[in-house]
Amino acid sequence: MALESRITQEEIKKEPEKPIDREKTCPLLLRVFTTNSGRHHRVDEFARGNVPSSELQIYTWMDATLKELTSLVKEVYPEARKKGTHFSFAIVYPDPKRQIYRVKDIGSTVSGRKGADDSMTLQSQRFQIGDYLDIAITPPNRAPPINTRMRPF
Repeated sequence: MALESRITQEEIKKEPEKPIDREKTCPLLLRVFTTNSGRHHRVDEFARGNVPSSELQIYTWMDATLKELTSLVKEVYPEARKKGTHFSFAIVYPDPKRQIYRVKDIGSTVSGRKGADDSMTLQSQRFQIGDYLDIAITPPNRAPPINTRMRPF
């Protein structure tokens, strides 16, 4: 007999998050990998201890929002500052049962526009310390791909 969770994504998002006192809480090291192609890195690029070369290291907290992370990425990549640039976020995490990585799309932001995912936090998406963040950046003159999920190969 299969068991199903009766908890919806909306209920998960509505769970109250514990406020983090950034003055008293040590930040975590967030390893961020970016692409300017509008597509996420392939899962196999994270295999066998390898990671893509486009790494940013950001010290932040679990209550960091996607909009806040977007701002930090734009500080490093001036071309991403253009209004209308699309940022698609995914968590890359190890599968506890197999020696492979899994991907979870968590949301997107757009430079210069307010969006539904702007206030989404790492904590609300069950980010764990040690996971990676993959950000697919799409310039404003190109529409983001319909499906930005990582391809298996």
